[in-house]
Amino acid sequence: MSKVLVIGGGAAGMMAAYAAAESGHQVTLIEKNEKLGKKVYITGKGRCNVTNACATEDFFNQVVTNKKFLYSALYQFDTDRLMNLLEENGCKLKVERGGRVFPVSDHASDIIGAMKRILNRQKVEIMLLTEVEKLLVKDQEMKGVVLKNGETITADAVIVSTGGLSYETTGSTGDGFKFAKDNKIAVTETVPSLVPLETAEKWCQKLQGLSLKNVALKLLVDGKEKYNGFGEMLFTHFGVSGPLALTASCYYYSAVKQAMKKKKDGTPAEVKLSLDLKPALTAEQLDKRILRDFESEQNKAFKNALNGLYPSKMVPVMIELSGIDPEQKVNLVTREQRQKLVSLTKDLRITVTGTRDFKEAIITQGGVSVKEINPSTMESKKVKGLFFAGEVLDVDAFTGGFNLQIAWSTGYLAGNSIS
Repeated sequence: MSKVLVIGGGAAGMMAAYAAAESGHQVTLIEKNEKLGKKVYITGKGRCNVTNACATEDFFNQVVTNKKFLYSALYQFDTDRLMNLLEENGCKLKVERGGRVFPVSDHASDIIGAMKRILNRQKVEIMLLTEVEKLLVKDQEMKGVVLKNGETITADAVIVSTGGLSYETTGSTGDGFKFAKDNKIAVTETVPSLVPLETAEKWCQKLQGLSLKNVALKLLVDGKEKYNGFGEMLFTHFGVSGPLALTASCYYYSAVKQAMKKKKDGTPAEVKLSLDLKPALTAEQLDKRILRDFESEQNKAFKNALNGLYPSKMVPVMIELSGIDPEQKVNLVTREQRQKLVSLTKDLRITVTGTRDFKEAIITQGGVSVKEINPSTMESKKVKGLFFAGEVLDVDAFTGGFNLQIAWSTGYLAGNSIS
């Protein structure tokens, strides 16, 4: 029986501990917080979007970085296996719009409760409020860990599942990246992802709190389209948030980096959002719609004729951007002015100046390089008996339960691969 240590009691760590114990090993799970799954508690606004019920083949389309690396993990421990495991251990699940899976109770604590029951049943030892200082490696083989209090714990294998850098208050402080670098395992550049975007335009701030539904959003870097999505977004005091903006952020850093490589003069990349407020209508159809609206209200001032077209909070902004006199009667609005309004509605440009930081990021993009890890086992290619799982790895996906499933799957594969 091998002795296995799992560092980090989040989704990946809990699943890794279960899989290793199920495989017949003596397992100790080390967590520096006062409880397991601290980040899991806050996912999905406390409801915990535990996975996504789409087919595994479709799952890969939702992975942004290094999808091929995840083939073994996702096919060995897919959504169905996770859902069955949780339901068999007392956590009933439901599937909502977009395949998002939540506990029936809408309480993340039920997911943690099920995982605790699973770990107890497998006799996993859990050490809370315990922090690892460094890994013990001799002749490129794992020998154990040294705790912050100086105590040494020996082990035949160690699984690092310490998370990334997002939500630092949950304990994600980059410990796993340090452990990797200390042992000459490459770590790619880490940036916040699934994070709100900061914008330059002052009018965005005037729209703070306005949520838009059924709109289309493009991310343009030096005029080239890097993302195109449909759904919801939200204006904030610093820029934009909501599902569309968060998904666009997944492409922000890589697209800017790529654009800068092509430039010879060192000028910064121009990053714009193109917002289509009426994606169901062509420009021609929208023009006819505006004409009809204007004809039915031809004696009204322009400022009073737009409430059928935009949310009321947006009307003053669209008037200002159109350059049309708000007091002008709509029957005097020229074709050229109307075309400007159509263009604004179909392609409202917003300048992106950056993203919010890790405190507001759902996940970390970047991490332990997958080139250093065996994708069939999650074991380091450099250190025998050292495994990595979850957000500490350079893999990430869109919102909708995909990142948590990556954590469950890589955790299971790591725990199950210890010989």
